[in-house]
Amino acid sequence: MGAPAQHHPRRKKAAPARPAKSRPAPAHRHKTRAAAGPPAKSKAQLERERRANLQAIQEKSRVLDQTQAKKKVTLGQLNVIKEQLVVKQDVIQNISTQLHGIDTNVHQTAQQVLQTQHSLAELKDEYARLLYTASKTANGFNQLMFLFAADSFNQFVLRLRYVRQYTEERQQQAARIRGTQVRLHEQLTGLTQQQRRKGALLNTQLSENKSLLTLKTQQDEVVQQLGQQEQGLRAELAERQQAVERLDHLIAERVREEIARAAREARLAARREALAAARARSGRRGTRSDDEPTADAPETAADRRASRVVLTPETALVASNFAGNKGRLPWPVGRGFISQRFGRHPHPVLRHVMVENRGIDIQTGAGEPVRACFDGKVLTITSIAGMNTIVMIQHGDYFTVYAKMRSVSVSDGQRVRAREVIGTVAAGSDGTAELQFQVWHNAANLNPESWLGRR
Repeated sequence: MGAPAQHHPRRKKAAPARPAKSRPAPAHRHKTRAAAGPPAKSKAQLERERRANLQAIQEKSRVLDQTQAKKKVTLGQLNVIKEQLVVKQDVIQNISTQLHGIDTNVHQTAQQVLQTQHSLAELKDEYARLLYTASKTANGFNQLMFLFAADSFNQFVLRLRYVRQYTEERQQQAARIRGTQVRLHEQLTGLTQQQRRKGALLNTQLSENKSLLTLKTQQDEVVQQLGQQEQGLRAELAERQQAVERLDHLIAERVREEIARAAREARLAARREALAAARARSGRRGTRSDDEPTADAPETAADRRASRVVLTPETALVASNFAGNKGRLPWPVGRGFISQRFGRHPHPVLRHVMVENRGIDIQTGAGEPVRACFDGKVLTITSIAGMNTIVMIQHGDYFTVYAKMRSVSVSDGQRVRAREVIGTVAAGSDGTAELQFQVWHNAANLNPESWLGRR
């Protein structure tokens, strides 16, 4: 190696550019490509959804156990099974999303493994060439001849630098090989773990699909048994409609009374202010006029014709805060699910029969605590056949109604805070426990589901 260097020194000067070569670049480019395009949901999000679904399944099972305490099948059992089907389908969808994410990661990791293996082969080939070249100058005498054959001192320094760079390059190349081998081992380990997790998820998905099929079979059986009870279901529906009509009449009456009362109070307050201003202008301070309204002044026809609650500054703030929390109000019960939504719906069993719901029915466990969904004043507490005990709370010109309650822990006129317990849920004769929850704005009936927050 020394001789050629003496005759062609310029060719050896160009050699130091070789150590600057970087081989791991392809693996780095692949890492950047793999990092792009993550799955729509993170693993943590999917895990939270999985836990929430499992908790929901446990709650539905507990409610179903209560409704099945009665040997006779009921609509409450059907509602629970339907809700379990929805949750079970969410579980299966969650697993499918995880499997899709794993498939994507496995594909990306497999590509990384191939890229790393290719880079490792190139690094080893280049390292072999370096070792072969170094073996020719392994003798220290040859290296000394190469150095001292320089034509000048500057050329000697350049040749010395070249020898050092060549040695450093071999060391760096060996380090790159070791780093690539470690990375390859990590990628292969990760690939194995992902494949194991995929296998476990596939087994879980198979089990959940079997469970889903069992639930669908159970649903068909319940629907069939309920279909044989058509006469009883129609009688039950008629009783419910009568109870709903009685509740609607009660709510409308109490809202009209509150609107008229607020209109009367506003009219009397305005009259008192006008008389006080007139006395101030005439200089008759402290004297009382005969036409000044008294506290027992009767309502007028105009008061009863009012269409909305006249708000004081205090009640206006409550109403504004209530409206500002639309979509964020706490649920009136801590556990349960919506068994019947707001509006008109076909009957779950009876054909060509529509049912109308002024609020939402939340099916839960018997004795479940009922909580006020916002700060307000208890407007009325009463009982209606088919609706058990009813509590109506006023929030400015908004009203919330809680029906089908077993016990009540508040009183008329009492101020309540959000999430304060106002009573417990009653169970029907068939063992189904559900709360009827309504929201009103003046005399307008609203969809409560759009006011409640996510659980």
